This record gives sequence, C-alpha cells and structure tokens, in this order.
Amino acid sequence: MSDIQRVSEANLPTEFGAFRIVGFESPSTKKEHIALVMGDVSDGQPVLARIHSECLTGDTLHSLKCDCGFQLTTALKQISQEGRGVLIYHREEGRGIGLINKIRAYALQDQGMDTIEANLALGFAADERDFSVCADMFNLLGVTQVRLLTNNPQKIDTMKQAGINVVERVPLNVGENRYNTKYLDTKMKKMGHFIVHNGKEHKLACPHCREEIPEK
Repeated sequence: MSDIQRVSEANLPTEFGAFRIVGFESPSTKKEHIALVMGDVSDGQPVLARIHSECLTGDTLHSLKCDCGFQLTTALKQISQEGRGVLIYHREEGRGIGLINKIRAYALQDQGMDTIEANLALGFAADERDFSVCADMFNLLGVTQVRLLTNNPQKIDTMKQAGINVVERVPLNVGENRYNTKYLDTKMKKMGHFIVHNGKEHKLACPHCREEIPEK
C-alpha cells in the first residue's frame, strides 16, 4: 500500500465532456497524479477505466513515434460516450525514466535501438513504472471493479494483485503509423502487449505482425 493521498478536486470541462479532476499526492515522494472522473464510479458496478502513463511528446506534442496520444484521446472519447468512467493520468514519463532521459532514449533509437534496448543502455529497467499506486487511487475513488482499457497485461496483473477486480480488458489499438511500427512491434514481442493485425488480436509475434503498418 502506497502513501498516496487524495488532496483536491474540481470541475474540468473538456472537449470530450465534463469531468471531475481529482489530484493525488504522495507525501513521501512528492509525486503527483490525477484522475479524470465522469459520473458515479463508486456504486460498486464495473467502471470503464484507463491507466494512462504521462507522455508529453505524444499527449501534448502529438508525436507519431508512439501511440500514447491516440490512446489518451480514444480513452476519453469512450468514457464520455458511456457517460461514466475514470482515466488515471499516471505521471511516470518515459516508462518512469523522466522526460530528459526519454529524449536520450529517443536519440539511441535514432541510431537503431528499440525502446527497451535504449532504456537498458541508459542504465534503467525496461519499464520503471509502479502501477500499484494506480490501484490505491482506484480504492480512494471507491472503484473496486474495472473494465480496463489497455493492451498491457502487466497493468491487469498489478490491479488484480492489489484487489481491483478487472472484469474485462477493453482493447485500445489506435494510432498505428509508419513512424511507430518498430515501437509497437517491440511492445508486442518483448513486453507481451496485445496488438491487432488484419482484424485479429495477437500477443506473441507472428510474421504478419512484423510487416510494416502503412501510413494513415
């Protein structure tokens, strides 16, 4: 159990609808995270939810090197369409290595490394994120059952271990383009993420999934 605390909240109208923005902070680490909440999510019923790790380059600068910005937009749209849900904005930039180190990792990727190889070359683990804090945020919001928008099985495992009942995994395959083909391929082959190819979802690499995804 982390020491994350719910510290403030306010109304947040967005282009996707009206949310409540809830701020969380860890007194020991001073790390801050937020949740965007729509509707009543503490009634015990399964909640459509997304754990979205911070990605300044994708979320704000619209980078095509990843699928993060596309996933953020799509998740907010789907929550808005249901009129109820939670998006946790997990402030772990660059899979937990921070913005400047992510730029350093980008430079290594420009030289031919994949995302995991670049993180390791910089002295980090492939993924430095701690998803357990997200489970604590769900608990503080009164959310015990989720329909999780994710392609990442690690998030599902962490939520279940923390007592959050993941009743359904909702795929979130969006944003493929010619600049992030290797990135998506690496997530599938080395991190076990699910990916859709020709209308079929894959977890392990196959020859077809290694084909370049055409620019859209």
